[in-house]
Amino acid sequence: MANGDGAAAPLMKTAPPKDVTTVSFRADVLTASQRQPVLVDFWAPWCGPCKQLAPALERAVADSNGKVALVKMNIDDHPQIAGQLGIQSIPAVIAFSKGQPVDGFVGALPESQIRGFIERLVGPLEGGATALLAEAEDAAAKGDAAGAAEVYAEILGASPGEPKAVAGLARLQIGAGQLAQAKALLETAPAPAPGKEQDPAIAAAWAALRLAEQASNVGELAPLEQAVAANPDDHQSRFDLAVALSAKGNREAAADHLLEIISRERKWNDEAARKQLLQLFEAWGLMDPATVAARRKLSAIWF
Repeated sequence: MANGDGAAAPLMKTAPPKDVTTVSFRADVLTASQRQPVLVDFWAPWCGPCKQLAPALERAVADSNGKVALVKMNIDDHPQIAGQLGIQSIPAVIAFSKGQPVDGFVGALPESQIRGFIERLVGPLEGGATALLAEAEDAAAKGDAAGAAEVYAEILGASPGEPKAVAGLARLQIGAGQLAQAKALLETAPAPAPGKEQDPAIAAAWAALRLAEQASNVGELAPLEQAVAANPDDHQSRFDLAVALSAKGNREAAADHLLEIISRERKWNDEAARKQLLQLFEAWGLMDPATVAARRKLSAIWF
């Protein structure tokens, strides 16, 4: 990797991964992992996903700034170690520390997940998508949707399926009313591993999309506000008003109307207000100020 001015980066960031053999495995992996974690990339020349994984894995390891080492083992030439570790499909990456396997994954994961895997071993990495994500989020917060979209697209160009970039770009599309495009984009996000939950950013973006789809069917604010003012027990109009207010970004008012329904008639429409409120929490994020405030109010009503 070269610096922006063309100067060479430090050697530990440019040296290619070492090829390990059955004979050298003890020295290159078991002994070396006494000093720092060592990742072993089990691959084969015929394996397409292995070729897809390698560049992202090498970039992430480079950003560890020498905290973790990477070696490669061709299982066609050296099948014994892979067999002993029970590896049945490739690419497979096993992390060794203090001479023992401590973690691993199988398949060509997105770069963000690879980085997360390494960060569990050695702490935060430099650079990578994290800095770009922060740049995109900052641009979106300042109202520069076009600038944020451009950065998200850059991230996805380098790491297709990166969950936070997919979610961020989808939210921009939702905000612009491009619901079909947002749905198509979210469908490109990697499926969670068996037994794992969906990435929180993707789940929140899906929730935001569902809310936007709901809002497109409930009509304008004024007639709904008039209906609620005329009859405070018109729960359906109040419910629709909450959905419309949420779509307009008025989170506190949206939550308050749903809380009012719960307060007046908790079981209305199979607890629709409570379920909708939980969907808002998912779309906003569990630590969003509006979520925290509404949860506090909900607890006061419930208990």
